[in-house]
Amino acid sequence: MQRNTRQKTAILHAIEQARRPLSPPEVLAAASADVSQLGMATVYRNLKSLVEDGAVTVVTLPGEVARYEPVAIGAHHHHHFQCTVCQRVFDVHACPGNLDKMAPPGFSVERHEVTLYGHCPDCK
Repeated sequence: MQRNTRQKTAILHAIEQARRPLSPPEVLAAASADVSQLGMATVYRNLKSLVEDGAVTVVTLPGEVARYEPVAIGAHHHHHFQCTVCQRVFDVHACPGNLDKMAPPGFSVERHEVTLYGHCPDCK
C-alpha cells in the first residue's frame, strides 16, 4: 500500500463526492479545488494507486476513456447512463434482470453490462 498524500486524499474525496463516475479530467477539475497545482500525471498516478488499493473501481464504456467511482458503488451490480451532449456518466441502479431469454438458443448468460444514452437533465 502506498502512502496517502494530500493529492491522493483530494482525488479520492473528489470521486466520492461526485456521486457519479468521473473521467480523469473531471477528477483533476474537482480535486484542484482542494489542491492547487495538481497535474494530470499526478491524477493518473494516484488513480492507479487507488484502484490497486481497492478504494476505487474502473468504469469502462465502449469507445470511451475510463472513469472512476468508489468501490462502495462499483461493488454493487448497476449500469450507467451517458449524456450524449456533455458526455458525463451517471449510475443507473435499475436492472432489466435475467437476460437469458435474449441469448441465442443453447447459450447461457454469465453477466451483462447495459449503458443507456440520451440527455441528462442539464442538457435536456
